[in-house]
Amino acid sequence: MATGNTRPTSRDVARAAGVSQAAVSLVLGDKWRGRVSEATAGRVRQAAHDLGYRPNLAARNLRLGSTRTILLVVPALTTEFFARLYTGAARVAAEHGFGVVLYPSPEGIGPARSPFHSAEAALDGVLASSMAADALAALRGDRLPLVMLDSDPRSTVGAATVNLDIGDGARQATRHLLTLGHRRILHLAADVPSWTFHRRAQAVTAEVAAVSDATLATARAPISIDGAQTAATTALTALTAPGERPTAVVCDDDQLAAGVYKAARRLGLRIPDDLSVTGTDDLALATALDPELTTVRLDAELFGAHGMRALLAVLAGDEPQQGDIPVHLVVRRSTAPRHTP
Repeated sequence: MATGNTRPTSRDVARAAGVSQAAVSLVLGDKWRGRVSEATAGRVRQAAHDLGYRPNLAARNLRLGSTRTILLVVPALTTEFFARLYTGAARVAAEHGFGVVLYPSPEGIGPARSPFHSAEAALDGVLASSMAADALAALRGDRLPLVMLDSDPRSTVGAATVNLDIGDGARQATRHLLTLGHRRILHLAADVPSWTFHRRAQAVTAEVAAVSDATLATARAPISIDGAQTAATTALTALTAPGERPTAVVCDDDQLAAGVYKAARRLGLRIPDDLSVTGTDDLALATALDPELTTVRLDAELFGAHGMRALLAVLAGDEPQQGDIPVHLVVRRSTAPRHTP
């Protein structure tokens, strides 16, 4: 087993899992099916995770040469967040003589088909945002360097991860509302089955649970203003009995918050007098709303830059910088102390 500052090798993984190095190569190269058992594959992945093993790709680059091209995979091109992320990633790549190809996965967070005849021949590495690691198998070949953004570190064996501290952002927003005296809180959650939104829900739930007289209701909505308006209208209408209607809404996205604004107007509720609202992202939309939106600022450009630096480190055979990127709450006029009739 690797000790001290020694970088773990495939031999260390094989020894820890009780298998051959060939089996480790098959499993971490995703070529194990039909060749080793599922139980063995599980042991190898767990051993690699426990040891913090990542393949040393420097030798591969020297052997095969370099195209100086990085593929950035995002769920969509229609959001401001991913446009900013691309800007940050491309800037760092250009500083190091790399080009960036931007590729939206047609299936969102699901499987991503390669835009190239042979991704491994055309690319030096992949930077993928807000996707499941196994969704990128078709892009990686067997060893293509991969860095995951906004992804669960526990499910990305063989890939480095770079994350915003999204859990802390959700905690900051919820704690802000609780500090203002709100005790009936609605979480308008993004109806997207991804790690990042699950993490936000956990943080909101834990923060509300820590206050004895606080209650939490949850409604789900697609990430769109119209979808959020419908979901928020339904939730706020359903909770109309005395003492039940939420006095604050914490939203997973600024677009969801904009939908809450429209729902509030339809229901005759004033923001923030009757309903305080927080968002997430700090898009341009946040200051276009009236009143301006209290929201968790996610620096997407910085996020993309950190992700690209991590991938360049992997390409050089180095360890990427560890630790989540801090986020912070920007308090504006959409939140106020709870109104007491």
